[in-house]
Amino acid sequence: MARLQLILSVLFMCVSVCVCKEVMYGQVQSPLYPKPYPNNERRQWDLEVPRGYQLQITFNYLEIEPSINCYYDSLTVLHGKKVLGKFCGQNSTDSHHPGNKPIVSPSNRLQLVFVTDDSNTEMHQYLGFSAFYQAVDIDECSSTDSDDSESSCTQICLNTLGSYLCACYHGYQIQADGRTCVLDCGGGVFTEPEGVLSSPGYPNAAPLRVSCLYTVSVQPGYQITLNFSDNFHIEQIDVQGPSCLFHWLQVSVPGKPPEKLCGDKSPGIIHTGSHTVDLQFHTDGHGQSGGFSLRYTTQRVECKIEGKIQNGRITPEFLRYSYRDYIHVRCDTGYKLMMGETEIKSYKSMCQENGRWHLPLPECRIIDCGEPKSLVNGKFEFVSGSDNKYKSVVQYQCNHPFYSLMESSEVNHTCAADRKWTGEKNDILPLCIPVCGRPAVDFAGLGRILGGEEAKENSFPWQVFLIAEGRGGAIVIGEKWLLTAAHNLDKIKQSEEVKVYVGSNRVSNYFKDSNTDSMFPIESLHVHPGYKSPDFNNDIALIKLASPITFNARVMPVCLPSQDNKLNTFGWVSGFGVTEHITTADNLRYIRLPIVDQQVCQASIEEARRIHSGVSALTENMFCAGLPEGGKDTCQGDSGSGFVMKNDDVFYAAGIVSWGIDCGKPGRYGVYTHVARYTDWIQKTMME
Repeated sequence: MARLQLILSVLFMCVSVCVCKEVMYGQVQSPLYPKPYPNNERRQWDLEVPRGYQLQITFNYLEIEPSINCYYDSLTVLHGKKVLGKFCGQNSTDSHHPGNKPIVSPSNRLQLVFVTDDSNTEMHQYLGFSAFYQAVDIDECSSTDSDDSESSCTQICLNTLGSYLCACYHGYQIQADGRTCVLDCGGGVFTEPEGVLSSPGYPNAAPLRVSCLYTVSVQPGYQITLNFSDNFHIEQIDVQGPSCLFHWLQVSVPGKPPEKLCGDKSPGIIHTGSHTVDLQFHTDGHGQSGGFSLRYTTQRVECKIEGKIQNGRITPEFLRYSYRDYIHVRCDTGYKLMMGETEIKSYKSMCQENGRWHLPLPECRIIDCGEPKSLVNGKFEFVSGSDNKYKSVVQYQCNHPFYSLMESSEVNHTCAADRKWTGEKNDILPLCIPVCGRPAVDFAGLGRILGGEEAKENSFPWQVFLIAEGRGGAIVIGEKWLLTAAHNLDKIKQSEEVKVYVGSNRVSNYFKDSNTDSMFPIESLHVHPGYKSPDFNNDIALIKLASPITFNARVMPVCLPSQDNKLNTFGWVSGFGVTEHITTADNLRYIRLPIVDQQVCQASIEEARRIHSGVSALTENMFCAGLPEGGKDTCQGDSGSGFVMKNDDVFYAAGIVSWGIDCGKPGRYGVYTHVARYTDWIQKTMME
């Protein structure tokens, strides 16, 4: 038995919890619905929804025995003691039928009472009723039938779902009861970027004896603008002119004197120029002021740009720049960004909260390409512009007449935006190539080496004085290249054993202490691979200098012939060899000699071979020059010197002094290496 009581207690507690739970809606039906209801029935339903709501009930079906004033059977809807309706009948045409129109309780409660009598002894067919009820929100702010008369707000009522809130006008504060508003003019701080403020009670007259302080303080970088409404009235006293003596609104901006406002004319718009402003509203115990209302807004601080950037532009382009705006400065093509005397790669500046740019504006100065590169064996001069500035143009020239520009070289170079001196196609410097075979002094006379006359200064500028195993010669064919006879270098082991001198017609000049520019150190020796001593076939060699020669009137290369070029009828040969006095010459000498027919030369050599043993044979790589009567010839010490011919006023190396028998004897001729047979080998060796 005790266990059963415990179970029932638990069940009762659960039911109580379910009953106590607030419901927002539900359904009510007559007994046995949808079957006919019984006789002698009395049933009551107490319906309730949460406080703050009204209870609304709607009948979706009602069929109760009709009678006058619903005397027999009825359904009564009550709110407390007040009858909201007594219903019976079968359809909405009956005078006591509710139809489908909702019934709303004045509060969150109502009762339903269903009563049937026993006047019908037989089972009738009336089905009773079915109704749906729900909670609907009460607009407490507009309701005049509220049970709680103390719930009204003294100033502003705000309806909420299931309840309401009270609020106060500006300058008033809600009290602990949540309904009553009292004057509180201690002021406040407005931090939103825009808002509205007004005198206490506005638009009603302002109370007396108030001193209200309002502070509008927004983020630095913004400026406050006050926009007063037209309805402005603060008492003004005329004491020797209008005066805000007893009532006023004082506007205080940092850094400016305070300004008192009064009268009945609106101040309109006031730009404070500050991110903070104090407004003090004051009234004394007398007089009357209608008060004021204003809307404040904020604008970003403006940063001004004085003038323009010469030779550049500011982006983006705005009519005005404000706080936190960024600007960039870009220079025009050919100009560079300068901050003071320092060049900067880029510029970006932000408008600060104080209305100043965080970096001063830079300048755009014209770029310079620096001094144009020097041209080896040439020079340049400005043809437009100056100081190496952008778009300045220099013209390169070679040292005429000893150098000339290659045909593909670009003569004019312009200072470009990339700070390089550039031609139309590239920035490669022009190339000055040596002019060959055009001596400053021409020679046309008939001089002699053996018994001949001296050469004029600068008439044979390609002549080289060579010391190897003994005295010899060579010719200049390039800035670092000399051409000589292979037998001059036959027994040389190291290049240091060879000495070469250029630039003078007098041997003694080369050995003066003051003359240090005539001797050039040698980098390498290149004897033709086909030369085999004591045979003079392929008697040709190249000497490469360690540093280049700068050509001038004293030193100039002779031209090379094309491969297998044909010989002319005569040529000139020069050298420092033995003279007719059987002495080596101190002065350079030269002679004009005719070319000897190859068969005549062959016969002369064959005759000599029969007399002298060890005489070399004549090959197609050699030619002879000289006079049948003798007396004019090259001799010892001339080996390696050049035999030159002239073609269209240009001298080229036709031969190299190689060998001979009995200098200047009748029927004997000088033998020369035929240079045109070796042009390809010479050029290939120099390139490699």
